[in-house]
Amino acid sequence: MSATARTAALTPPDILARKGGEPLVCLTAYTTPLARIVDRHCDIILVGDSVGMVLHGLPSTLGVTLDMMIMHGKAVRRGVERALLVVDMPFGSYEESPEQAFRNAARIMAETGCSAVKLEGGETMERTIRFLTRHGIPVMGHIGLTPQAVNSFGGYKVQGRGDDAFHILRDAEAVADAGAFSVVLEKVPAALADRITATTPIPTIGIGASASCDGQILVVDDMLGMFDTFRPKFVKRFAELGQTADEAIADYASDVRARRFPAAEHVFSDTAPALHKGKTE
Repeated sequence: MSATARTAALTPPDILARKGGEPLVCLTAYTTPLARIVDRHCDIILVGDSVGMVLHGLPSTLGVTLDMMIMHGKAVRRGVERALLVVDMPFGSYEESPEQAFRNAARIMAETGCSAVKLEGGETMERTIRFLTRHGIPVMGHIGLTPQAVNSFGGYKVQGRGDDAFHILRDAEAVADAGAFSVVLEKVPAALADRITATTPIPTIGIGASASCDGQILVVDDMLGMFDTFRPKFVKRFAELGQTADEAIADYASDVRARRFPAAEHVFSDTAPALHKGKTE
């Protein structure tokens, strides 16, 4: 990637300055080819730990390792020129202490070339976020449903209903006060997301939250119809590429078995001298 392209890329301060402005467009990506496409249309590309489920077949994000995130982060970096690249910190890589978080975040940034990291948690992570941001590591927060804590929540349930809304509000305040440049609100009631967006000085990025958030994010495999293990209510399918791929592969298999493929236009002619059996005269 050229130096010019890197200079033109969006930065965490650019994203922070978009608070209350044109909505931020965000998607995940895990590979170079898809990153190139997403980069043409999005402001933020997240290398999410959802990669464990959509590409590696894991039952949750808990089995994702630091090495996996770095490998996919490197791949995505090769396809990004304009968007802000953010990499998820996986479960177990930051919860122990701010010092542990810094070591692993610094490694992610150094090895992938990303511009920021994302970690889950509100008040419990305030000290860690503050430590990272004061030591030069931009942080995107993530509150509401935090998938790495799915066992504590008892499943992928809506967070912030009833009295629990107070705790989500405090989480948002803590993340902003600690210096995060944005925060993901996942699977919270729309009214709560609206209130957080109106009172929090950093951009809110919704996923199953509200259209009034400062931006929206989806898992790219969900919105393209490539992941069918489950379908969250908040996902809109903008394509059905999984079905299209299934039909294309079925057609290929049929053509091979019927010897319709490869056809004449798919094979090479022989321009070398003809081969003869037996001795050469």
